[in-house]
Amino acid sequence: MQFHPTPNGSRALIRLEGVCKSYSTASGPFAALKSVSFEVKAGEFVGITGKSGAGKTTLVNMITGTDQITSGEVWVGDVAVHRMSEDRRSRWRGRNIGVVYQSFHLMPSLSLIDNVMLPMDFCGQFRPRESRARAVELLREVELEQHALKLPSEISGGQQQRVAIARALANDPPVIIADEPTGRLDSVTAEVIFEIFAGLVRRGKTIVMVTHDQGLVERVDRVLQLRDGVLDAA
Repeated sequence: MQFHPTPNGSRALIRLEGVCKSYSTASGPFAALKSVSFEVKAGEFVGITGKSGAGKTTLVNMITGTDQITSGEVWVGDVAVHRMSEDRRSRWRGRNIGVVYQSFHLMPSLSLIDNVMLPMDFCGQFRPRESRARAVELLREVELEQHALKLPSEISGGQQQRVAIARALANDPPVIIADEPTGRLDSVTAEVIFEIFAGLVRRGKTIVMVTHDQGLVERVDRVLQLRDGVLDAA
């Protein structure tokens, strides 16, 4: 098991130990992750790279608790994610992890402000006046306050991704997990999204970002590379 300590020996906010994930297929078990171990310290901006099929999305799903590990341990702070039931993981994730996907995943029938408020409602933290005010503030931070009442179909892809970031911040989670957040965007818009992330790190958020964009990889604090389910320091 190869171990990747955090810089400066700081206490880890995210810690994976010997994580394996296998799936059943028609041809037999497929090992998507093979004894992956690493740490991420609080306030760090970590990039994860690798070819398609290397296990990147599977890895971030282990951190968020979206999927259950086959073996090993996943810790976020003092929470043993691997020991929680699916229902508990879902509630914990909604309050502690902000997730940004390549495909935005906005609700098409809801306005932008209602999309941002969804995580608050899901986690039982919705308070009509306070939640709406927070959603407006988050849209202001990503420079979309003036579009708050529009539907996702009425704005561009880059703007939709900015709304997705605002939504990920709704419950003020300490950790942001981004899976190819610029994969569907042009280079100029990708730069805007990256600068939003960089600003969040400066404010103390911890970000783990999967990306193929070499230009962005060169600007994060540290890079981890996956090859066929095995993690190497890049």
